[in-house]
Amino acid sequence: MAAKLDGRGVAAAVAAYTMWGLFPAFWPLLAPAVPVEVLAHRIAWTAVLMAGVLSLLRGWSELGTLRLRGWSMVTAAGLLIAVNWGLYIYAVMSGQVVEAALGYFISPLVSVLLGVGVLRERLRPAQWVAVGVAAVAVVVIALENGRPPWLALVLAVSFGFYGLIKSTVPLTAKASLTAEGLVLGPLAVGAVAWFEIVGAGTMTGNGAGHLLLLFAAGPVTALPLLLYGAAARRVPLSTIGVLMYLNPTLQFLWGVFIGGEDMPATRWVGFVLVWVALAIFTGDLIRSTQTSRRAEPVLATP
Repeated sequence: MAAKLDGRGVAAAVAAYTMWGLFPAFWPLLAPAVPVEVLAHRIAWTAVLMAGVLSLLRGWSELGTLRLRGWSMVTAAGLLIAVNWGLYIYAVMSGQVVEAALGYFISPLVSVLLGVGVLRERLRPAQWVAVGVAAVAVVVIALENGRPPWLALVLAVSFGFYGLIKSTVPLTAKASLTAEGLVLGPLAVGAVAWFEIVGAGTMTGNGAGHLLLLFAAGPVTALPLLLYGAAARRVPLSTIGVLMYLNPTLQFLWGVFIGGEDMPATRWVGFVLVWVALAIFTGDLIRSTQTSRRAEPVLATP
């Protein structure tokens, strides 16, 4: 008999992915700040917020257990997510939401390839088919654009490596995000100060509303991450794997119907191929998860 899904866990996952999917509505509000300044504020205020959260939860002792290798992994993860966040903000603020959505559509498949190349994992036949179809989709979109979809590919690869490195860090989601903030926070604060010193910053002279929006970059970033962390502990991987496509789907719909981005026929063909690949990948994930559950012994729980 299938286990009953945790309703609160599913609700947390849906809320997290919906917030991420609606990010294209938020970042343009921070104009006239340029993407680099927005990124600096995002990192700085997320770091401040997470430090407060960890203090309330009395979780600082967890960071004390981290050794040099762990801090090296945290630093690498922080740099990767900074690249990912910065490119995404640039994509949204420059009207390239559809290509950003493509990056997050193909991100799970990039993670699968990283598992093969780095962790020496073996792919099931359906996974190879999904990766192959996705590769054809990228080629089709590249032919339409006259160039590879570099922005989408860098978003997917940076997020894939970020997830790979995060899996090696022995910290909870909250402590890990706080650790990344400790590493990147001083750089971000320095960047904010530099923008203000040279007169290119937007913290002053644009009204209280703009200042509050800059501060809001912290909670806007941290809240979905915290919700996702709560969901990941309650919801099976197969369910998370299906729900995650809510994020790029909302981004895609925003780019097409709100942003009015151009979608010629060839680009539609490329996206349809991506969706076919994801359908194959997700179906295989669900089947393999169900098979693993049936093979597991029934254990008594306290």
